Amino acid sequence: MLVKKIYAILLLTLISTSGFAKDYKADDILGFWLAESGSGVIEIYKKGDEYLGKLVWIKDIHEGKVKEKLDENNPDKDKRSRSLIGLVNLKGFEFKDNEWSGGEIYDPKKGKTYSAFMKLDGKDTLKLRGYVGVSLFGRTTEWSRQKQAIPDKYNK
Repeated sequence: MLVKKIYAILLLTLISTSGFAKDYKADDILGFWLAESGSGVIEIYKKGDEYLGKLVWIKDIHEGKVKEKLDENNPDKDKRSRSLIGLVNLKGFEFKDNEWSGGEIYDPKKGKTYSAFMKLDGKDTLKLRGYVGVSLFGRTTEWSRQKQAIPDKYNK
């Protein structure tokens, strides 16, 4: 009798969890993503087997607060005069086991580069975790999919 109960519990656990994990295709991540802060849109694209991301829209420029945003916090003084528009800030990601990992993200606000991995949470939410050393010591942000480089609420 005990064996039947254990078998039933295991079977119910397997059935209840099997519908939640979604299998994604490698290119499901491609497109435009609005950062959690709402301050920028990153276009994720593919080059060979690598997934990269570049900054294609900045809120402060769109709203006329500034004409241009420069990489002024970069630790490399020679790069501080480059524009953030077009800056590749996601590099080295490869798709494996339903996530994009092995990459890094550059945060122009802090001028720092972090190891990172990305996962989709449905087709329109991207969870990106940046960390130093091990992923336990990091932060996860949620990005939302956009139809184009200009976020939906600004495109009227």
